[in-house]
Amino acid sequence: MDDTLGRAGGRVTSRDGTTIAYERYGDGAGPPLVLVSGPLCTAASERPLAGLLARRFSVVTYDRRGRGGSGDTGPYAVEREIEDLAAVAGEAGSGAALYGVGTGGALALAAVAAGLSAGPVAMYEPPYSAEAAARHGGAAELLGRGQRGAALDLFLAEWGVPAEAWPGGDALASTLAYDHAVLGDGTVPVRRLAGVHARVLVVDGGASPAWARQAARALTAALPRARHRTLTGQTHEVAPHVLAPVLEEFLAEERETSEAA
Repeated sequence: MDDTLGRAGGRVTSRDGTTIAYERYGDGAGPPLVLVSGPLCTAASERPLAGLLARRFSVVTYDRRGRGGSGDTGPYAVEREIEDLAAVAGEAGSGAALYGVGTGGALALAAVAAGLSAGPVAMYEPPYSAEAAARHGGAAELLGRGQRGAALDLFLAEWGVPAEAWPGGDALASTLAYDHAVLGDGTVPVRRLAGVHARVLVVDGGASPAWARQAARALTAALPRARHRTLTGQTHEVAPHVLAPVLEEFLAEERETSEAA
């Protein structure tokens, strides 16, 4: 247990036997919330946001398959990542809410669409759209040729993110192919999302690329019970202290609605 950050580490076994490492924040008294990281990120990447949200929620972050302290049993399939998330959500608590950033948001939606029983779902800039597919596809092609460094450089350049913003990115570059698989062809999966009946909040940054903001609006329109929120002045690297109150407000409202029903 790390008393400074108020976190405790643990491990859970996914359906195929893969060990998934997670971190838990808070005193366990608040409603459960699982944070799902995006490309090149681990549980550690979510610590600033998790620490803020732990004031009101029992927060769990985890290392997605192939990252940090988690295993990577092959062959890879999106279904295995959904099973990983289901195992972590079960550890977090019944009806855990989900928040995902980037492809972490797409993974959360895929899990709910596949039948994961969860509470409300929130996400920041899931990179849908044909343009996004072309980007991830380029990185996947480079990875297939063993050009890990080139794939990482392409990914960071397309997002306009300096390499120093992702220390240790080389070690995680191979998992960019996993994120590409989660996105499928990159377009909003309208037919699949029509069956998602959870309440969803889709958030984007007012200073993010136009395609990211367009994707957020298209995703909101495709979901039966979704709302959209733009954070003025924010980019894809959203500030945790700006995002946390928005998530708290949404999740608190949804909890009150659920209890009233």
